[in-house]
Amino acid sequence: MTTFVLIHGGGDTGWSFHLLAAQLEARGHEVIAPDLPAGDDALRFEDYADAVVELVGTGRDVLVLGHSFGGFTAPLVAARLPATALVLLAGMVPLPGESPEQWWGTTSYAETVAAQAARDGGLTGNEDPYVSYYHDVPRVLAEEALRRERDHPSATAYAEPWPGTAWPDVPTHFLLCTEDRVFPADLFRRIVPERLGTVPDEMPGGHCVALSRPAELADRLERYASPDPA
Repeated sequence: MTTFVLIHGGGDTGWSFHLLAAQLEARGHEVIAPDLPAGDDALRFEDYADAVVELVGTGRDVLVLGHSFGGFTAPLVAARLPATALVLLAGMVPLPGESPEQWWGTTSYAETVAAQAARDGGLTGNEDPYVSYYHDVPRVLAEEALRRERDHPSATAYAEPWPGTAWPDVPTHFLLCTEDRVFPADLFRRIVPERLGTVPDEMPGGHCVALSRPAELADRLERYASPDPA
């Protein structure tokens, strides 16, 4: 049995993992998927990490997952808990001292999106969230996800240098989504080797695979949780 700590992305809530949580719990695992603090522009990354660590406690081994913007918070959490693995799911990979605000420029995000949009007719980076974020998510789930949107992260966290001094000494896996129209696969194929020194794993699906492919994602996470993940 593994305890999975699932950290959502910007504007999101723990609800975004509810189908994935059901899959993992049906297989005998424990899932903790908190709503990170929101609606307070004074909040910093340490406040987000504090909220997760306080909820989880330190008495059990965990696998920590960060989705999308959760890639900034998940490593801070993994460094403070007895984490057996850290998984970034289409996650932003920060460098020490790099703010989220800076991340877009330092990763050449806009150029990568423009190149992919030229190939797919403007689907990647599309302003319509049903086209970019939720194109492969059932409409009723996409509508509910948008209804639940919150003001996270804060302006302070968005502008502050990432407080991690180094990547945590935890086995780290990166899982990109090959049909992601928010973070094109080519972006992570380039920056993950540069920043983590590893090659990302790949799975089909768009940016929100926890809603579109929860069973397949659960399969992947179970493998990462095993002592010798393949």
